[in-house]
Amino acid sequence: MSEDFGTVDRRPLATVLAANLVSIAGNCLTYMGVPWFVLQSTGSAARAGIVAFCTLLPAVLAALVTGPVIDRMGRRRVSVASDLACGVAVAAIPLLQFAGILQFWMLCVLMAMTGLFRAPGETARGVLVPTLAERAGMPLTRAAGLYDGAARCAALTASALGGVLIAVLGAENVLLVDAATFAVAAPLFAFGVRGLPEARAQRRAEPASLRVYRRELAEGYHFVAATPLLLGLCLMTLVTRGLDQGWSAVLLPVHAREELDGAVDLGLLNAAFGVCALTGALVYGAVGSRFRRWPVFTIAFLIGGLPRFVVAAFTDTFTPLVVIMAVEGLAFGVLNPIMATVTYETVPEELRSRVLSATTASVQMVTPLGGLAAGSLVDSVGLSSTLLAVGGVYLLATLCPVIFPAWRQMDRIGSPRARAEGSLPQGSGAKRV
Repeated sequence: MSEDFGTVDRRPLATVLAANLVSIAGNCLTYMGVPWFVLQSTGSAARAGIVAFCTLLPAVLAALVTGPVIDRMGRRRVSVASDLACGVAVAAIPLLQFAGILQFWMLCVLMAMTGLFRAPGETARGVLVPTLAERAGMPLTRAAGLYDGAARCAALTASALGGVLIAVLGAENVLLVDAATFAVAAPLFAFGVRGLPEARAQRRAEPASLRVYRRELAEGYHFVAATPLLLGLCLMTLVTRGLDQGWSAVLLPVHAREELDGAVDLGLLNAAFGVCALTGALVYGAVGSRFRRWPVFTIAFLIGGLPRFVVAAFTDTFTPLVVIMAVEGLAFGVLNPIMATVTYETVPEELRSRVLSATTASVQMVTPLGGLAAGSLVDSVGLSSTLLAVGGVYLLATLCPVIFPAWRQMDRIGSPRARAEGSLPQGSGAKRV
């Protein structure tokens, strides 16, 4: 049962939002600065791809297995350790380069370190949102919208400034700025959740062991598998994340190069989408609790799926595409707050770290393959045919909330009756809160 905080205190939520914003901005600068650093220092696109792989794979693996570790160590410790470790790893790259001893394998190891610590740190912060919302006297929908909005704002700001900073300061110095963001985020979060019981290590009757760890890890995955709505969210997001990666990494850049005005139009399209997605998240956070979730989610996903692929396939002008991407940005902005709210209300507090780690890992596993598949299809059948084929698959995925009844539980979860009855799947082995 959640703690009755008595008085409203919004400072912890505000501080954690600020810490998450700074931390995610640091991650975005890493993902921009390191590829440029590799290209400038080696001139090899293949090596840049290897570094990207070394960053992504540990992040997926960490999300797969670190749920119980977050509970045992405590969410405050994990988040702070995550930011400090990422900061040290990122700072080491330019420092070793300045010393003249940086080798390519060292770069790969350091980037693997950032990927390994990033996922558990983000999970540790995210699972505290319901507690922080209650302490702030704020509807969970609004808190989830603010949390997603802060992440989108960080990504948008870092993407906009990253290129300028690289051009002005150079990739090596940008990585030092990047390391400083983690040094700011760690104490911010540590201060923001100080004294919060849910941020501390969870006490267990059994001592830590490999057997206990395996059982606790399995509980998170079992909960997802036994909850049709969560399983549906994971599977649909897994597919659409892969398709989105193909769009952003291959299809849109190729379309901009061949049909539009190259990198300038590509940047404007991404900026329009990002600004509108941020707006959508903040607006939904402010007023979303007044509307039923299932219709909003379903309509938003249908708007955000197929249209951009069709417009890109049948037009070679900028205006129609920027308009549809702005509209899709608004639609996509409401999706993460809804999914986060549904997950928070469905999963017991004691299982949130494990379940959120499981869902994060599940939706990331296919993402790297999206760009590879899209690139192969473009070479085989051409850009227009690939756009229509990928858009068709996207449409089928976004029809799932219309076809399958489990999705309508979005409106039942969180209702007074559902809270009274509990929403755990039978046999989950977890107690209700």
